[in-house]
Amino acid sequence: MRRMRWWVSATLQLGIAGALTALTFVGGLAWLGALAFRRRWLAFGALYIALCGAMWLAAPLAGREGVPCWGGPLRAKGIYCAMNRTFVTPELRAVLEDLAADMAKAHPGTVTVMLDGGFPASGLPLLPHLSHDDGEKADLAFWYRDATGYVPGRTRSPLGYFAFEEGPSDCPRRWQSLRWNMRWLQPLWRDMALDDARMRFALGWLKRDARVGKVFVEPHLAARYGVNGGKMRFQGCRAARHDDHVHLQL
Repeated sequence: MRRMRWWVSATLQLGIAGALTALTFVGGLAWLGALAFRRRWLAFGALYIALCGAMWLAAPLAGREGVPCWGGPLRAKGIYCAMNRTFVTPELRAVLEDLAADMAKAHPGTVTVMLDGGFPASGLPLLPHLSHDDGEKADLAFWYRDATGYVPGRTRSPLGYFAFEEGPSDCPRRWQSLRWNMRWLQPLWRDMALDDARMRFALGWLKRDARVGKVFVEPHLAARYGVNGGKMRFQGCRAARHDDHVHLQL
């Protein structure tokens, strides 16, 4: 009986560590280290913060750079900074910085928000994405406005994802796909609309920039902003929707 309880406990701890690793890259290591301390949660928090700091310092050795989490026209959303999911290659960071700078020049006060980028080293994809494992891909939040005008740095949903812009689609409803509609969530999001001028500028900029290889955005949005064709792609009906964010890759 004692041995069985030990195996159950060990399996549970390894499961927790695995889940934290998949979500945050260093969380699993911090959790396993914290098991050696009586005040487990306090130890976990301290170890996690220390490991996150170490990743920011070590990431350049793996060819990654973190996108800034505050200040300036380019910012990564805070929750993804805390989860070590905002690391990209120097080449992609340069693209993002150039886009943000040109956006702020054309539309003063604009903040370009990055959502998921990648982990500080290669090898692990960012769940639930099917890619984002090489530092050459990033998701950008949409640009929004409310009754007062453009709202810099804000997103309709707290995560930046899953606040869908409904439009025509040829995709049939299938349960065995990652194309989640989440209709029950939509009424909960902030009452904001897309900022058409900024969306048109950003998508057009990405389409013209030679460093960008592909941009995934839902076809009805590409048509709305006049950027159909070329590197503007449809991700397919079995992948996650791209009418809540823009995916770009080198």
